[in-house]
Amino acid sequence: MVSFALYMSMIASIKQEALALSPKLITIRRHLHQNPELSFQEFNTVAFVKEQLLAMGISNIKPMATTGLAVIIEGKNPSKKTIALRADMDALPIIEANEISYKSANVGVMHACGHDVHTTCLLGAASILNQNRGNFEGTIKLIFQPGEEKLPGGASLMIKEGILENPTVNSVLGQHVMPLIPVGKVGFRSGLYMASTDEIYVTVKGKGGHAAMPHLCIDPIAITAQMIVALQQLVSRQANPIIPSVLTFGKIIANGATNVIPNEVYLEGTFRTLDEKWRAKAHELMLKTANHIAESFGGSVDFEIRKGYPFLMNHPEVTAKAKAGAVAYLGEENVLDLDIWMAAEDFSYYSQVAPACFYRLGTRNEEKGIISGVHTPTFNIDEEAIAIGSGLMAYLALEELK
Repeated sequence: MVSFALYMSMIASIKQEALALSPKLITIRRHLHQNPELSFQEFNTVAFVKEQLLAMGISNIKPMATTGLAVIIEGKNPSKKTIALRADMDALPIIEANEISYKSANVGVMHACGHDVHTTCLLGAASILNQNRGNFEGTIKLIFQPGEEKLPGGASLMIKEGILENPTVNSVLGQHVMPLIPVGKVGFRSGLYMASTDEIYVTVKGKGGHAAMPHLCIDPIAITAQMIVALQQLVSRQANPIIPSVLTFGKIIANGATNVIPNEVYLEGTFRTLDEKWRAKAHELMLKTANHIAESFGGSVDFEIRKGYPFLMNHPEVTAKAKAGAVAYLGEENVLDLDIWMAAEDFSYYSQVAPACFYRLGTRNEEKGIISGVHTPTFNIDEEAIAIGSGLMAYLALEELK
């Protein structure tokens, strides 16, 4: 049994190591932020990460999924237990609007979801864990993952290539920035946490012509309007009210004019839920409804649903242990309970095949004006979160190995 004094000493030691690393980690994060790369194109990023790991004396590095890495840190008795820590590395196709010294140099690409922070925190945790490998039993696997932002998701590819095998991973922890949570705080939720996600691509086909003679046309805009209303009612009328569901169309293109009815209308959207049976049924209903409406107006429709990530399930025991570790490391007042969130994450693939916990790292600082949400051109973080995220991840890994 570890004494309370020794327990607190370990926390203090990790915090001190994280703070000592902080200037270097901030430099790393700014380099990554300034040099973002899109999903599955993270060639320079992964080379940079490998360079940092080698400089730490970590050499058990295996390339995976083209632009991903599997990294092993062995403690004493490596076969006792294996846990994995995951960070994603890809950026988004967004033009950055922040006027900062480390603004994206790759115009049109931006780390607007904090993956630069995730990668940096995992590098910080790697340094701390490697320095303490004589003080723990078991093996820690670091997952530097590509392509979280794009189907089929880098997590699915790394799992197919055996990231959770050789050695078999007993549990997986993932950390993600959260601009709604103040810096210094973290958030957890046990059980169902994030939604599945499907992409919808629709082409409504009619017969174009002069806007003053609609009787000689098959108006795809009118068909589309009916279709959108009907599809929204699938969620409000067909879904069980206790099952969270979201259907949103975010893109509509109808290249007509004030006096021109176009031949086609193009739509893109997303469907999200937390129940696989309803997900499958909703797909069938959407296809049936869209075809019926198009045909009833004399038109037709190409309705494609690209099935995406599954829902994310936080394992109750792993999450409870991680939350308790966060309370010990940060104090109970700095650990929050989270609600279900209808965004999606490909970390969900890990949660479907291994006990997993995906938690949130606070990055908000209203006094500094750091309030923008993820996936926006002005997203940024309070960089004090980096030392917190690095140290906490290292500490939770050690706790999970116990």
